[in-house]
Amino acid sequence: MEIKEEGTSEEGQHFLPAAQANDPEDIQFTSIQKSPNEPQLEFILACKDLVAPVSDRKLNTVVQVSVIHPVEQTLTRYSSTEIVEGTKDPLFLTGVTFPSDYPIYEETRIKLTVYDVKDKPHDTRSFLGCASFKVGELLKSKEQLLSLSLRTSDGGKVVGTIEVSLVKMGEIEDGDTDHITTDVQGQKCALVYDSTAPESLSGKENLPFMNAVLRNPVCKLYRFPTSDNKWMRIREQMSESILSFHIPKELISLHIKEDLCRNQELKELGDLSPHWDNLRNNVLSHCDQMVTMYQDILTELSKETGSSFKSSSSKGEKTLEFVPINLHLQRMQVHSPHLKDALYDVITVGAPAAHFQGFKNGGLRKLLHRFETERRNTGYQFIYYSPENTAKAKEVLSSINQLQPLVATHADLLLTSASQHSPDSLRSSLKLLSEKTELFVHAFKDQLVRSALLALYTARPGGILRKPPSPKVSTEEKSSQHDSPQQLRRQDSIPHHSDYDEEEWDRVWANVGKSLNCIIAKVDKLIERDSRNDKSTGGDSSKDGDADPNLEDSLTSHPREDWYEQLHPLILTLKECMAEVVNRAKQSLTFVLLQELAYSLPQCLMLTLRRDIVFSQALAGLVCGFIIKLHTSLHDPGFLQQLHTVGLIVQYEGLLSTYSDEIGMLEDMAVGISDLRKVAFKITEATSNDVLPVLTGRREHYVVEVKLPATVFESLPLQIKEGQLLHVYPVLFNVGINEQQTLAERFGDVSLQESINQENFELVQEYYSIFMEKMPPDYISHFQEQNDLKGLLDNLHQNIQAKKRKNVEIMWLAATICRKLNGIRFTCCKSAKDRTSMSVTLEQCSILRDEHQLHKDFFIRALDCMRREGCRIENVLKNIKCRRYAFNMLQLMAFPKCYRPPEGTYGKADT
Repeated sequence: MEIKEEGTSEEGQHFLPAAQANDPEDIQFTSIQKSPNEPQLEFILACKDLVAPVSDRKLNTVVQVSVIHPVEQTLTRYSSTEIVEGTKDPLFLTGVTFPSDYPIYEETRIKLTVYDVKDKPHDTRSFLGCASFKVGELLKSKEQLLSLSLRTSDGGKVVGTIEVSLVKMGEIEDGDTDHITTDVQGQKCALVYDSTAPESLSGKENLPFMNAVLRNPVCKLYRFPTSDNKWMRIREQMSESILSFHIPKELISLHIKEDLCRNQELKELGDLSPHWDNLRNNVLSHCDQMVTMYQDILTELSKETGSSFKSSSSKGEKTLEFVPINLHLQRMQVHSPHLKDALYDVITVGAPAAHFQGFKNGGLRKLLHRFETERRNTGYQFIYYSPENTAKAKEVLSSINQLQPLVATHADLLLTSASQHSPDSLRSSLKLLSEKTELFVHAFKDQLVRSALLALYTARPGGILRKPPSPKVSTEEKSSQHDSPQQLRRQDSIPHHSDYDEEEWDRVWANVGKSLNCIIAKVDKLIERDSRNDKSTGGDSSKDGDADPNLEDSLTSHPREDWYEQLHPLILTLKECMAEVVNRAKQSLTFVLLQELAYSLPQCLMLTLRRDIVFSQALAGLVCGFIIKLHTSLHDPGFLQQLHTVGLIVQYEGLLSTYSDEIGMLEDMAVGISDLRKVAFKITEATSNDVLPVLTGRREHYVVEVKLPATVFESLPLQIKEGQLLHVYPVLFNVGINEQQTLAERFGDVSLQESINQENFELVQEYYSIFMEKMPPDYISHFQEQNDLKGLLDNLHQNIQAKKRKNVEIMWLAATICRKLNGIRFTCCKSAKDRTSMSVTLEQCSILRDEHQLHKDFFIRALDCMRREGCRIENVLKNIKCRRYAFNMLQLMAFPKCYRPPEGTYGKADT
């Protein structure tokens, strides 16, 4: 059973209601003093002089750690060490850690039970002895070390000693040893904990913000020897993220808003010929059904209040389709002798894929290609527009909806400045109005609008093209004219029964620019006359004697003008011209969108649904990764400069096979990750306790607003504080490693994996080129001294070209490149549970070996520790309620050796 904390006293001591303890008085417990967000208690274990039941037997020992709460007096199994083989003096590399929110006090008793494991595959073990201690006894002990006798029972036979040593991560211990020297596999290793003092890796001021994103941490502690026989300490942490549900809900709300707006625009297209009207009604019927479906999904997700985790066993549930599978932050914190403390983060998540929709017909990559090919070749019922043109239509429509109200607002502000008769304010307002109006005009500078207007004209009742198009005049020439706009005829947006005049759109569009030019000219004249007026009434020009008679005449004929009255008619004209452009453009571009929807209903909408589902899963992971990366790198000026100058690379490691359903998953994943290029981030200052990110935009472009506390926000570079959009460069490399990949390589097709890896290598090269070009020369010089990125990229390219079976070198190289480029790392398989666990533990141990001098003789043992008793076996437990990786012996024979779990940790289990 789990022991739950019930409350906190004013003195900071935790207590439980007395009734729970059958005591008439409240019982108070002593809290453990600790730093914020740090584990409350951490200790390591070693045994001495263990007595084997049979004299000639070599012991294989493991310690099970249990907690006895002082009130309930119930025993809760908490954790275990790894198994240490063949010694009566085992030194355990796996420690014990209690996270900050665990209800543990000085009065809590810890029970340590030692077993002899006789058969690892079946976990057959026999009891050797046990001991217990109170937490307060360890905290107050001399040198914070307890040496306890192991007994077969209370007062029974002593079978050895167990030593408990308190750990304080990162604390300088002046090179003193713990007075234990242990011979492990022939290696003498003094227990020295002289790591450097930890720097603020995230900052205390950020803790509330990180805690708002992360939930339910699982912590593990290890100690491993370095190559010079010192000890390094490693804290492994795995946390859920509330963004697993928050981001999908935000995204679905935007989809509903966008689709309702589109449906309304389809209804406002006006009269259409019977053929097009029937198509429109059919489209609207299906679109309304889709909106209802999205609303129902959002309603169901909204019931999941406070949820932060979707298990792998729920991946096929319809109501949770938009939620990522098994999303976690996997963190390794390293405190090693002579080296700076370091954090290594990987986001682990199930491959973004539409599991409920299934993979019978493949995934998005194949489905979108097939859909587009068929649509291009079947154009007799509709007009074909390329995906690029359809995307352009959506982009222009979005620009219209954003810019028209902005221009109108700035136009009204100009009139406010005019009424105040303030030249400086008038100039400032005019500058902003000009900028927004130029953006508005530029949005329509596209041949697509012109062709769509013609197409819509022919779709009107009786709309037949009889007049040949007139010679085109460049829109630049038209917009540069400064004469006032022509008086526009009040008529429908597109003439229905008259000859179509293709140049009319150019005239209507150019009228906006002309209106703005008239306003600019008028403001210039008003300010110039006002300036002359000021000079004539006491300016510097009157110092030399009599005033200029010409200026006096001017003043007589031009008394102080009412600027508002002068500008108001011109502002009205600008707004009318804009409304005319918006009306025509909106209808014509909505007609373009009708073409996309009209083909192959409901398949088109089902493809949109599938893409939305996959993108939602991918986006939730990305936002989580971005926020964590930002918070851990806020004190790194180079990172912040890279963030706003270049953007961040986001590297996904895929472990899916190219066989059976996983082909479809990989096809979904490839599109979902590619679609993340449509996402940009913006950092803002938090103004309330609500620090969760906010999502805005539409399917073609999203902005994620990340909030930071005021003290942190103020320290950011000016470009970021001013709201510059921060971009990401997502890349995917996939290498199948399981038995299904063996079948694909021998009897199937691996071309999908090869294509994905080659395409994404080119994207990494592109990012590297931008990085080298845009970052400052002094930064690049230092960077090149520290990192051979060119060599790593060449090596990666060679490995991709080699087309070697199960070439996991591709994964290691891509991950290394990502880390050296300050990127965000992801690891994915079907459920982020089994293959992912093998991969992240291998990555962690490889980093310890390559970056922190892990002793080469302990690499495999460190790997086994993390896989047997680390965070990833806890991940398996929380997903399928079983502490076994879902592999069997036959499957593992096909795995690369370094991806195989230790004996006794795998077996029959649901995936």
